Amino acid sequence: MIDKDTWHQKGESMTLGQWSIFVVDENPSAKETIIFLHGFPTASWDWVKVWPTLAKEYRCVTLDLLGYGFSDKPQNHKYSILEQADIVEALVESKQLKSFHVLSHDYGDTVAQELLARQNDTKGKGTWKSLCLLNGGLFPETHRALLTQKLLLSPLGPLVSRLTSKSKFSTSFSSTFGKNSQPSQVELDTFWDLITLNDGQKNFHQLIRYIEERKRYRSRWVGAFKNTGIPLALI
Repeated sequence: MIDKDTWHQKGESMTLGQWSIFVVDENPSAKETIIFLHGFPTASWDWVKVWPTLAKEYRCVTLDLLGYGFSDKPQNHKYSILEQADIVEALVESKQLKSFHVLSHDYGDTVAQELLARQNDTKGKGTWKSLCLLNGGLFPETHRALLTQKLLLSPLGPLVSRLTSKSKFSTSFSSTFGKNSQPSQVELDTFWDLITLNDGQKNFHQLIRYIEERKRYRSRWVGAFKNTGIPLALI
């Protein structure tokens, strides 16, 4: 498995919008491209187990979204899915990606829904060939928030962010995995290192606001699935 430092060496920091965003772009000469969008609260390192296999055949492009991993993590920032989508589109333009497949997970699913809505409005950057979604709250009325998520969304959110510890994170994060697919200690250590880089854990209560955005933009984001003509898959 690719360790955190090796993953960092694979990538580069790009200015997208006004932010420094960490990007990995591998096998650029391949005929087809996949863009990967990671989940909350981790980073593009989410993809390391599938990356080597897919990078043999595809151009693989991913980024740490704003507030995650090696990218900028501004404090007291009103993080928005709309801004994250803008950053992804800036990456598409900067890399001159004409057409591509998209693979998304969790938080990345919601970013993908906004981007897909823009595609449907013929205002999106590049041409999507397909979208494959992993687990995520695609339909807000069926999403069951964890206790930690509920607390982060409450008035206690800033305090919960400051008090989040490695052990609390590990317990909460591991609960989202199946009993036969629990993350190893090395994986948990790496996730925590990426989260706490530049005090990123202090932004949890800001980053988690995407759950509220899912409700606000439900019609647009669920409608994106209904209105698209590209192949969709859910794992």
